[in-house]
Amino acid sequence: MEQIKTSFDFEKPIAELMQQIEKVKQVADKTKVDMSATLIELEDKLSKTQNALYASLTGWQEVQLSRHPERPQTLDYIGMICDDFIELHGDRTVKDDKAIIGGFATIGGETVMVIGHQKGKNTKERQYRNFGMANPEGYRKALRLMRLAEKFNKPVISFIDTMGAYPGIEAEERGQGEAIARNLMEMSVLKVPIICLIIGEGASGGALGIGIGDKVYMLEHTWYSVISPESCSSILWRSWDFKEKAAECLKLTSKDMLKNKLIDGVIKEPLGGAHQNPAEMGETLKTQILKDIKALGKEKTEKMIANRIDKFCAMGVVVE
Repeated sequence: MEQIKTSFDFEKPIAELMQQIEKVKQVADKTKVDMSATLIELEDKLSKTQNALYASLTGWQEVQLSRHPERPQTLDYIGMICDDFIELHGDRTVKDDKAIIGGFATIGGETVMVIGHQKGKNTKERQYRNFGMANPEGYRKALRLMRLAEKFNKPVISFIDTMGAYPGIEAEERGQGEAIARNLMEMSVLKVPIICLIIGEGASGGALGIGIGDKVYMLEHTWYSVISPESCSSILWRSWDFKEKAAECLKLTSKDMLKNKLIDGVIKEPLGGAHQNPAEMGETLKTQILKDIKALGKEKTEKMIANRIDKFCAMGVVVE
């Protein structure tokens, strides 16, 4: 059994049980006394505790898990599920936005266009990737690559993981809102299958900018919302102290989103989150992607686009 690296307060009961198990193993090795009965009892208790805890997480706890520093990011999944990957750069107007990566890849013999946010794993990487917060040129690069995929009739796979589009003055000067809006419009009528996967944080227009698809999935311990809990709290209560309450009010978990028919499905994660077993998570995603590519490939283009538009038009309730 692998050691779980605990980062959050709500995981302390699990950490304590794992420490007990480790101590029993050390005593057994040192004294050569048979401690198998004790180990079985502790491991059974650990399993029950894990299942109970991760099945009843609050909205804020789900947000915390989605931000785990060891959680796999877009480049990790590309490395796990793609046989090869040729990264393409630049929006042909301003520059190459490092917060969004993309390029042609092969998954199980299928050629696809992969696009996704990349946050970075350490301080230097996060600064280089702008913490996964894309500028307008990032969304324009994504659109350029989607059009390229359309030209060669290849499916688009989108990995979403961002705290939001970059809110800086220079981003607004270069047309942040227009760039995202154009992506929404263009993706809605793109003539190839689009599969969107929320692998971490799905915040606001930053996520939507590459989030219009025939299939939109959330991993089990992710969130998807118009605003982050901290920002919502600061607007409504003028303080970040109510972020936990905001997380509950926003109904941003995968269960909430599926219940409200805003996504097409929830992809189960390994017990404790994707970071506990990235290889297993990658294999699960690969299986789902190949299944959807096969199914969507059988649909007529006009019908696929009509279904995509109808799905998003049906979201929400309008009261006059």
